[in-house]
Amino acid sequence: MIGKGKVIVFLLAAVAVGLVLSASLNLSPLTNAFWGGGEKEKAGEAAPIAVGKVLPLEGIPALVKEVSPAVVNISTTQVVHLRRPQMRSPFGQQDPFEEFFHNFFGNLPKEQKRRSLGSGFIISDDGYILTNNHVVEKADEITVTLLDKQELQAEVVGTDSKTDIALIKIKAGKKLPYVPLGDSDGLEIGEWVLAIGNPFGLGHTVTAGIVSAKGRVIGSGPYDDFIQTDASINPGNSGGPLFNLKGEVVGINTAIIQGGQGIGFATPIDMAKSVLGQLKEKGQVTRGWLGVYIQRLTPDMAESLNIPGKKGALVADVTKGGPAEKAGIRSGDVIVSFDGKNVESEHDLPQIVASTTPGKKVEVIVIRDGKEVKIPVSITQMEAEAEQKRAGGPDLTKGLGLTVQNITPEIARHLNVDNPKGVLVASVEPGSPADDAGFREGDVIRAINRTDVKDSDDFGKKIAKVKDEKTVLFLVERGEGRIFLAVKNR
Repeated sequence: MIGKGKVIVFLLAAVAVGLVLSASLNLSPLTNAFWGGGEKEKAGEAAPIAVGKVLPLEGIPALVKEVSPAVVNISTTQVVHLRRPQMRSPFGQQDPFEEFFHNFFGNLPKEQKRRSLGSGFIISDDGYILTNNHVVEKADEITVTLLDKQELQAEVVGTDSKTDIALIKIKAGKKLPYVPLGDSDGLEIGEWVLAIGNPFGLGHTVTAGIVSAKGRVIGSGPYDDFIQTDASINPGNSGGPLFNLKGEVVGINTAIIQGGQGIGFATPIDMAKSVLGQLKEKGQVTRGWLGVYIQRLTPDMAESLNIPGKKGALVADVTKGGPAEKAGIRSGDVIVSFDGKNVESEHDLPQIVASTTPGKKVEVIVIRDGKEVKIPVSITQMEAEAEQKRAGGPDLTKGLGLTVQNITPEIARHLNVDNPKGVLVASVEPGSPADDAGFREGDVIRAINRTDVKDSDDFGKKIAKVKDEKTVLFLVERGEGRIFLAVKNR
């Protein structure tokens, strides 16, 4: 199979920090919105550990002391079944060493326990804990260690691999300290954030830094929208909370880039809040589906298509029989609004659509031939097969590292090509076999192993046929010339 790209993103995470006790012990509005609490504490209920007041930097030690009890260490155990090798003495069946070989190799263990470490944080006094899905995925046993070293067994309530979020629960027999969920959308670049986690199994470790960027896309999934921070996070911090100086959780630390220093990534807490209800009630997440392949709207394409503001998501193709096709959305349309929400780029649309309740009728605004067109669309439920296809066209990034699309009349006019056969390279995954071979965004693939390519469906079929070959030859049209590019199987 054609080798996977070298995008090296290591999942881990970190974080947590806290707040100073306030005179008011009311639940934060955001915490109440999810857990259904009232504006004031009910008698006997524990209060969150946050005050919601921005602290000066000198108040960090007190904040850390206050929130640390709500940050937990998570260790998991997974039983892996091993295939026992069939070993025989090299000297033959009658050899005196045969019994030794049988005893030594025949008694190898049939299964092995694998252990991993992570972090998490308590979000309610009855023991609900947020963490990363990759921390608890496939675990046979989950142990949560509190700040006071008490160890408790946890059960998985719900998981969502697409956002790498998991909800687990412990039973402590008492009300537990917990932290409120903040507003990640309101974070400012340059704002101070804090983290408490379990790096390398060292236990509670505090780090501080700033929000260095927002909306980062790092190639980990279809809903990438990470907060970038220079607060130090390391392996073992996965699932830990990222705090603002109000003591609110604004992110779940999730990933780092190998070799990167001062660069960590956290899942925005707003994304977690959007799926928490479903995880608690159903154990999984149901998402809306529009049925479009989209791509980046380049400045040149925006100018050619007469798109005001040069913002939106360009529809490369529509799924046959999908909601978009049934509603009349066409290839070449540029989606600028969905259900009243502005679509600034191709990265915005998947998240907005996914968060839409299946069955809901929404208004989609597109720019077509330079004019605004309003189209009502009935959103359906995203099925597993549809969810695997990433925006931009057939998803081939797991092997070749290319995303391609059909050459529509609008694109043909823009590229000034007369032959509509073939496929357009919409994106190239950095470090992939296609990238190594020299593919560029905007290339037109005309043939594979000297066999003409008709469209994206034909391209997918031909790729499937040559996936086991050592080298695949592509005929590529670039500008006014044609070149051959050879992709080597890794």
